[in-house]
Amino acid sequence: MAISQKGAFVSTNRQVQDQIDIRRELYDNLSTVTGVDWYWIAAVDQYERTISKARPKARPQLGQTVGVFIEPERWAGELNPDTEDMLPVSISWFQGIGRDGDGNGLAERSSDFDLLYSLITYASAQGTNDERFPIGLWEYYRNGRSVKRISQFAKLYKHYGKLDLFEHAFPLPLRSSYSYRDTWGDKRGWGGRRVHEGTDIFAGHGTPVRSTCYGVIEIKGWNKYGGWRIGIRDLNNHYHYYAHLSGFDKGLNVGDIVEPGQVVGWVGSSGYGKPGTSGKFPPHLHYGIYIDRGLLEWAFDPYPQLRRWEQQERKRLRSKR
Repeated sequence: MAISQKGAFVSTNRQVQDQIDIRRELYDNLSTVTGVDWYWIAAVDQYERTISKARPKARPQLGQTVGVFIEPERWAGELNPDTEDMLPVSISWFQGIGRDGDGNGLAERSSDFDLLYSLITYASAQGTNDERFPIGLWEYYRNGRSVKRISQFAKLYKHYGKLDLFEHAFPLPLRSSYSYRDTWGDKRGWGGRRVHEGTDIFAGHGTPVRSTCYGVIEIKGWNKYGGWRIGIRDLNNHYHYYAHLSGFDKGLNVGDIVEPGQVVGWVGSSGYGKPGTSGKFPPHLHYGIYIDRGLLEWAFDPYPQLRRWEQQERKRLRSKR
């Protein structure tokens, strides 16, 4: 018997929600055991998940639910002759970070609880509060970018009190007049030979520009290529780049939280020169997305995402009528 499209959609949504509930229960349990607030634990797991997704060959999935990846040598100890060691005593002897979190007597690198417990325990050695825990994260990652990303994620989770923060909106109001096509890879002449890393959405000067996601403002100001621009980091570890704006919402600052559909600025034609340069091209929004791979960021074509978000938002609006 065929399953209807609506039934399949409901089933998929239920599965996603079940996974979210399982993860939240795990974070709450780990918070009780470690003393680290759940939103930090969730942020660490989500960051690990994004890096593993960006580098799947180097970081295969170990657990069933969590995204944490810990190298065998780090887990068991660099001098441990048994890189698959699961005995807490010998792992500790060789100064590995693997721990028995679920109390079954084994430090299992395939256990969701043991994986996340081991990382959080290591990072919490410097303290468990909002001021001290990031210090421990730096000790673990030795990478300021990682600490910054996790701190941004924790800020979002703490603010909203939930994990499901992945809804998106189209960057311009659907009622406005705009047009766009896939301009990824087109040649650019100003500032040297370059390729276009984004999608240009043409609209009238002053058309509101909206956040496409739940995120944290990472940068705001002038860029000689992008003019007045704003950058927002989301929980997928994607950096959303909005360029050529005519101005920003004056109430927004770096570090502020934004959400889908929230106005962050207005369409303009700024850029291609010193601060204030404008009018060298028709008004439009340059929209780009970059993915963090841990030490580097790479742009990818946002056009398919924009089409999807546009369709999804239209569908949500129709359902409210």
